[in-house]
Amino acid sequence: MLQRSIVNTAEAPQPIGAYSQAVRVKAGELVFLAGQVGIDSEGKLAGDGVAAQTRQVFANLGRVLEAVGASFSNVVELTTYLVGKESVQPFIQARTEIFPGIFPDGDFPPNTLLIIDGLVRPEFLVEIKAVAALE
Repeated sequence: MLQRSIVNTAEAPQPIGAYSQAVRVKAGELVFLAGQVGIDSEGKLAGDGVAAQTRQVFANLGRVLEAVGASFSNVVELTTYLVGKESVQPFIQARTEIFPGIFPDGDFPPNTLLIIDGLVRPEFLVEIKAVAALE
């Protein structure tokens, strides 16, 4: 079992969302997942909205994690890129729906969320990359 402990100290500002200040892991191996966007395995866009693309992004991350013998419980860091400030609320709403299923214990990995002007293709509104720790 992966030794993973969430760190939230009162000595630093408290998280303003579904993330932790830090995670401490004792791992045998790290896996760095490339940023995933809202397209399916056939290259079709999941939808033109942030929420639909967010759901697809997390599905894609889950499949990549599976491919390396891991799950979301192994994720120790997320980096989220959103196109435009108007994407924040739909992203948060989708994440609020998704997270209880993939992080049932409520121990969320640290996450850095960046608002950017654009991604590699104009129809992409969300990209998330991850780091996972294996035993």
